[in-house]
Amino acid sequence: MLGDKEKAEIQKIFSALISPVKLINFTQTLECQFCTETRGLLTELAALSDKLTLEVYNFQIDTEKVKQYNIDKIPATIVEGERDYGIRFYGAPAGYEFATLLGTITIVSKRDPGLPEPVRLKLKQVENPVHLQVFTTPTCPYCPAMVAMAHRFTMENNMIRSDMVEGIEFPHLFQKYDVMGVPRTVINEKFFVDGLVPETVLVDEILKAANAPPEPPPAAAPEPPQAAPPPANPEKPVF
Repeated sequence: MLGDKEKAEIQKIFSALISPVKLINFTQTLECQFCTETRGLLTELAALSDKLTLEVYNFQIDTEKVKQYNIDKIPATIVEGERDYGIRFYGAPAGYEFATLLGTITIVSKRDPGLPEPVRLKLKQVENPVHLQVFTTPTCPYCPAMVAMAHRFTMENNMIRSDMVEGIEFPHLFQKYDVMGVPRTVINEKFFVDGLVPETVLVDEILKAANAPPEPPPAAAPEPPQAAPPPANPEKPVF
């Protein structure tokens, strides 16, 4: 899927890799749009550096791995370092997102997200689980920076996990989260950030979501009124 020129450019990028990186791909052969292309692309990438390895699992068969990595849709790609940071790519990392994949591999290999100190200090305040879903399309030029930001935050704090979700492949999620333009970042299902924003803005929204009180359980339906029981010894009517 990659030409000789592209492979040579990628090898230059991968020459900066320091520590090993594992690519994990969840796929299946039938009824999965772009699963074959995603697996082929990852196979070619893994062959371009001795710092990269690739593991491939079947979404339907390898249920233990699916559960371990909490995978709910395919194609799915994980970029893993000395541990699973929580970085996910759902859908083919094509178009502009291909560069995001290469950048994510690089920062994971360096084991350093490269965030400024003020942002790191704020991220340390996140003590409750946060789930970021960054919705993208292959032709969106602003999406890669937002995805990369989310992945860097995930590396910094293990309470955060982040997904790139390619919306064309998962249109039902576009509808679910009312995505009218990309990038749109969904935080813990109920907070939304539209467009490409500075790191400080995303951190503040993450803290807001992490510190939000849990929603109260739905109120129980009121009991229907019951008729009063008849008297024990009803008096006979007098005519």
